[in-house]
Formats: sequence, structure tokens, C-alpha cells
Amino acid sequence: MASAGVELLAGLDDLAVMGFAEVFSRLPFFLKLERRLVRTLTSEGVDLVIPIDYPGLNLRVSEKAAKLGVPVLFYIAPQVWAWKARRAGRLARAADRIAVILPFEAEIFRAEGGRAEFVGHPLLDREEAVASRPDFCGETGLDPDRPILAVFPGSRAQEIRRHLKPFLGAAERLMGELPPLQVVVARAPDVVLGPERIPEGVRVTTDGRALLHHARAALVKSGTTTLEAALAGVPFVVAYRTHPITYRLARRLVKVDHVALSNLVVGRRVVPELIQDEATPEALAAALLPLLTETEQRKRMLEGIGEVRAALGEAGAARRVAEMAAEVLEERRASASHGAERP
Repeated sequence: MASAGVELLAGLDDLAVMGFAEVFSRLPFFLKLERRLVRTLTSEGVDLVIPIDYPGLNLRVSEKAAKLGVPVLFYIAPQVWAWKARRAGRLARAADRIAVILPFEAEIFRAEGGRAEFVGHPLLDREEAVASRPDFCGETGLDPDRPILAVFPGSRAQEIRRHLKPFLGAAERLMGELPPLQVVVARAPDVVLGPERIPEGVRVTTDGRALLHHARAALVKSGTTTLEAALAGVPFVVAYRTHPITYRLARRLVKVDHVALSNLVVGRRVVPELIQDEATPEALAAALLPLLTETEQRKRMLEGIGEVRAALGEAGAARRVAEMAAEVLEERRASASHGAERP
């Protein structure tokens, strides 16, 4: 966004915090940022607010904008189906329109009186070409004739600290079980993997998309990566670890049967989930092993992954949201014009 000319008040390095205990230590920063955003709303003639995801901060800003008469189009709505269901009503009242990216979300907000529309998932809008297997393997130092295990520990520093060691431990066990196996760790371009030792023979790449497309199987942290893996058509196992306090609170507050988005989209356990203390190197390796060879379990998972891909809708989410933004502005102009014509 910055390279496209957008003025940033805070970047992802500042905002990429997840969990209860983790956010608490950053409260002064978020309170200061919220005050700055409200000052922007009141002093700079804002015509439209488009909050994207990040519900804690963005929902409060949306409510302030609504009180000031500034229209709001909320894109990627709060996951009210998981926890804090009351936010559905708050957002329905604050937002002129709500664009949701999971097929079951629209009805939740419509039931609260919101104007919600399923626009499809933005991952389907990706148009850049995927590197061919020979090119990707050549750049990464891999043998294109040998199977690849993709490892995605996360893009946030706190995720990497908690995931990299057990993920690498599982990889080492699998390399011992299947000597032809090659392991590649995905790293975001601006992220340092940290002090963990990368085992001999394990490669690192910043081309996560190509890695998923050419992998035999994948080990991914919970989050959007589970949908990326499904769209790539690769069988995978989901794992997640967080701060112990955050996990204990989440178990009391979060009301879902599944953690992985890929499972939530189809409403059943398509891929295995190993959460917190379950995510040991031994358990992760055991869950991945049958996905690396031609097994019935791999076949069933590929069928389920096909269901996930079908449920995510069609490409064009960005275009649909842009059209909604234009509609909101036109509705406000028409309303203002009609009000001015009244005697």
C-alpha cells in the first residue's frame, strides 16, 4: 500500500499482534493510534471509511465514523461466529455495507439488520503466475523428482517463536522415515526465522505460493494459509500454539467446533488440527506421514479440499468491494441531495 502511494499511520509491523496476553502489552500503542484515527475522521473531511479485518480497533472506529455521519463499508467482517457474537449487531448498526469473505457469514449480519454480501475470497483474485516446478526447484536447490514437504510456521514473530521448533522437529522425523523427502520452510520476505537451527538439508524460500503448488503435503499454522493450501490442492495438517494464558481464555470464550478456516468453510473436519500441547513433533509427523504417500487418507483429504475450494466462491472479490464502495458514496450523495431539496 505504501508503494502505491497510500499514507500509512501504522504498518503491519506495528499491528501484527494476536492473542489476549500479547495485545495487553501493546495497549498504549493501540489507544494512541485510535485517538489519531478519530482525529483524522473529525478534521480531514473523510468521505468513506473502509475498515479491513482487525475488528477490535476497526469496529470502534466504525462506530465513531457512523456517529459523525461518515459512511462505512466494512470488508472482511469480525469472526462473530467464533466469539463475541454481540459484535454482529454493533457492526450491523455502524456499517452502511458489510462485505464478507466466508459464505456462511452474510446471513449472520443480515439477521441483525445489516446489509451484508458474500463477495468471495480475495485469495481467488491472485493473478501472478506460479513458478514452474523446474524453475522453483532450481532456485531453491531442490531435486524436482523428489517429494517436497512445505512448512509454514507463520508470518508473525510470535508465531515463528512458538511454531518453528516443533515444526522442524516433525520435519526431521519425516526425513528419517522417508529419505527421498525434501523439506522447505516458507518465510515472509520481511521476517527473520530466529535463532532456531535449520536442520541440514532443509531449504528456506520466500515464494510460499509456489511452494504450496509443488509440495506433496504441507504443515501450516492456523489462519489464511489453510485456505491457500486448499486452493493449491495440497493435503495438509494444521497446527497452532499461542501464549498459555491466551489459550486458556480462548477455550472459555471461542465457540467453534474447528480452528482451521478450511474446516469451518465446509463445516466438518477435512484436515487434522493439532492445537497447543497437541502440536508436538511426534504428533505432527504422525499426522503428516500418510499424506506423503498414496493412502486412502490422502485420497479422502483431497476430496475434502476440493469442497473447500468450491465453497470459497469465484474470483472478483476486489472488484465487487470497489463496486460496493461506489454504491455507498452514490447513496450518500443522493440522500444529501434529496435532503437539500426539501422545503
